[in-house]
Amino acid sequence: MSTPNLEKFEIRAQAAEDDIELLKKEIAHFNELLQLNATNTDKLSDHLEVLNVNVCENFSDEIEKLQQENAKLKHRVNILLRTIESQRGNNSASTSNMNVLISISEELNNIFEKAINSAFPEIPDPPIVITPAGNPKFGDYQCNSVMPLRKILEEQGKKLSPQEIANEIVTKYTSSSLIEKLEIAKAGFINIFLKREFGVKTLTNLVKSGKVLPPNCRKKKIVIDFSSPNIAKEMHVGHLRSTIIGDSIARLLEYLGHNVLRINHIGDWGTQFGMLIAHLQDKFPDYLKVSPPISDLQSFYKESKKRFDEEQEFKIRAYNCVVKLQAFDPDIIKGWQLICDVSRKEFQNLYSRLDIRLIERGESFYQKRMETLVKELDGRGFLEEDEGRKIMWGENPGNGIPLTIVKSDGGFTYDTSDMAAVKQRVEEERADWLIYVTDAGQSVHFQTIESCAKKCSLLTSRHRMSHVGFGVVLGEDKKKFKTRSGETVKLSDLLDEGLNRALQKLKEKERDKILTSDELKKAQESIAYGCIKYADLCHNRNLEYVFSFDKMLEDKGNTAVYLLYALTRIRSIARTANVTREQLLNSMETESITLNHEKEWKLGKILLRFTDILFKITNDLCLHSLCEYCYEIACAFTEFYDKCYCVEKNKAGEIVKINMGRLMLAEATAMILEQCFALLGLKPVEKM
Repeated sequence: MSTPNLEKFEIRAQAAEDDIELLKKEIAHFNELLQLNATNTDKLSDHLEVLNVNVCENFSDEIEKLQQENAKLKHRVNILLRTIESQRGNNSASTSNMNVLISISEELNNIFEKAINSAFPEIPDPPIVITPAGNPKFGDYQCNSVMPLRKILEEQGKKLSPQEIANEIVTKYTSSSLIEKLEIAKAGFINIFLKREFGVKTLTNLVKSGKVLPPNCRKKKIVIDFSSPNIAKEMHVGHLRSTIIGDSIARLLEYLGHNVLRINHIGDWGTQFGMLIAHLQDKFPDYLKVSPPISDLQSFYKESKKRFDEEQEFKIRAYNCVVKLQAFDPDIIKGWQLICDVSRKEFQNLYSRLDIRLIERGESFYQKRMETLVKELDGRGFLEEDEGRKIMWGENPGNGIPLTIVKSDGGFTYDTSDMAAVKQRVEEERADWLIYVTDAGQSVHFQTIESCAKKCSLLTSRHRMSHVGFGVVLGEDKKKFKTRSGETVKLSDLLDEGLNRALQKLKEKERDKILTSDELKKAQESIAYGCIKYADLCHNRNLEYVFSFDKMLEDKGNTAVYLLYALTRIRSIARTANVTREQLLNSMETESITLNHEKEWKLGKILLRFTDILFKITNDLCLHSLCEYCYEIACAFTEFYDKCYCVEKNKAGEIVKINMGRLMLAEATAMILEQCFALLGLKPVEKM
């Protein structure tokens, strides 16, 4: 960028920051007025109880006026806050690459919010309802604010028909580079038709940039807690969903530019380690020098649990080992570390295969922090004695189940470590948003953790806490997924089976005769691990799903195989035409993406929704929306490719014409699909 242009951007950026500071001061002023009005309202309410009826009526009128004024002030504050975010976004966009796919829904929301505020200024914070149109005959999007506005106006004593309200909104609408036209339907719905020129410009810039850049959004520090296996136990199918869902959410948030800390909150502390070490002292006396393999450790753990339940002398020894562990006895700690190291290596092997990144923060990490937390909660009066335990209620005491912070024997619980984790993540990591990815059965636990954390002000209004729950994995018999012998399926065995099935599928298609050994191996891993991930992510996480290798390896329908193949085919079009990326970019000096044909425009509009899909997932953390979006792209591309020739050949198979505008559209499609795959953790290959 030239120096004069850079100076202009710097001046604009500084001006925007100055505007933000002024808006902040105005918000502070309005908040003071809100507080003053609230105080006055409280005082007047107190007076109502002691004054006579006539005076009460006067004060009631005054209170109503103050409440109306408060509503208007709150509305003004909301507008100012949105303006600040808009200024920040504009400032960011003006000083960085402009080739970003905007959120069409947010842009339309802003356009119609302005029009509705202008048409009906008497309605504070009016409802803005923008939805994609179900039928292209009725536009690309719809503004469905008319009916809720009609209800509000009726409550204010104004009777207007839906048509009259819609007409008033459209009258106040100012032209936009996004909108071709507006049409009012009979029921008052406003149909919105997008401009093709907007699509052409946006997608052409996307291809020119060579990268699908993330949209502008306010950056946060986010801690996401997922996977979380237990030391001395092998990872099994029960860890699959947390690991895959958590990784994909982390990928999406990292792509959006957030500072994401991926935490593996492993079970590496507590009574079970006292049991295991006491058992190893009897059965594996060399445990201080070398730890048994993970499979043996799991067997030893089961044996130790049986002895703990049945042998009183062993139970006492196990508790003594726990006391020594918590006191950091050198020998006990050494044995414990060796056990943890064996498990870590096993975990990491699986994480490497699935391309998962995590930072370990086991329960042991919070041991000292738990002691500090208990002292603080006790000192501040948040703990209650209950039959020898110390418990803590949430914001509504007596409702639900309290947390057990200290057991009757003085030990800590999962409740204690989870509260200590909240404190550490908020105070030490400075997190704005805490995300926990566990099975749906723990939802009540995390609701209680959040409620208690808010009660003692560990979490404040600026923090967000989300529990990402999920249903269990079922076998094809619709029962909990297990081996034929009734054992839990090991995750390593599941991945191995996936590799075997993927190779078998490739050989059935005789790909082993076309691909090199290296290409075949890459395709095998891409299909195996991609299918396992996608089969999980394409289902609504709140529901159970049936695990079936046969279905996930199908090359038709919404499967990873179909999508990976679709991308490979799209990428092959330019190669078949002998058009390099450099040639494609050179042609863009005189040509642009074409969206004239209805199938071109249909595909283009789907691609333009990319940012809306990401923002939706940021709100609900449900990744099946992204999978459905990928499938929608692939299907729309097939329709486009069938109707719109990118490369025309004669009967002899010779290329006679190349439509560069359509090749550009294919390139844009491939770029967005590749970015979606990266967020889902899929690894496409050049040849399949």
